[in-house]
Amino acid sequence: MLPAVQPQPEITTLEQYENFPENRRLEVFEGVVYDMASPSQEHQTILTELLVSLRNYIRDKGGNCFVFPAPFDVKLNDNPLTIVQPDLMIICDKDKLDGKRCNGAPDFIIEIVSPGNPSDDYIRKLYYYKNAGVREYWIVDPRRKMVTVNYFEGNMLNIQYSFDATIKVNIYKDLFMNFSDITKLLDI
Repeated sequence: MLPAVQPQPEITTLEQYENFPENRRLEVFEGVVYDMASPSQEHQTILTELLVSLRNYIRDKGGNCFVFPAPFDVKLNDNPLTIVQPDLMIICDKDKLDGKRCNGAPDFIIEIVSPGNPSDDYIRKLYYYKNAGVREYWIVDPRRKMVTVNYFEGNMLNIQYSFDATIKVNIYKDLFMNFSDITKLLDI
């Protein structure tokens, strides 16, 4: 007996993606659409604190980089289409911005792990971000109370820190994020 043929998912184009309802939270990996869950209060608290710290640092230094929180599209590939919405990103090449999205890899990305699908951040997105040319990728995991820093330049780093650590942002020479200040705002 022959095995049953599995139906192949429909491959989505950029035009189709742009016609989805704006209130639908989606990412596309190699043309396949994946729905995203809404973030929790804990997720949004961490995101807000990191966003403000990064924005203030760049503003205080007179930097030319942009900081964006989700939802903001990043098109990593055209064919097959790969579009992600990182929780937080820094983009230093303004030519990658077209008014709708970032076309190409941001310099720095932070993903805050959702309890429903941690492998998405630890495996799938790590693979895509590294191969697309993201310089630094942090995985913030509230359940494990850990931050995994992946720095893909020079002597590549993959280091885990606890939530009570002060962590260096490697794409900058003097930026450190104090996670113990952030976790004081959480009930963890």
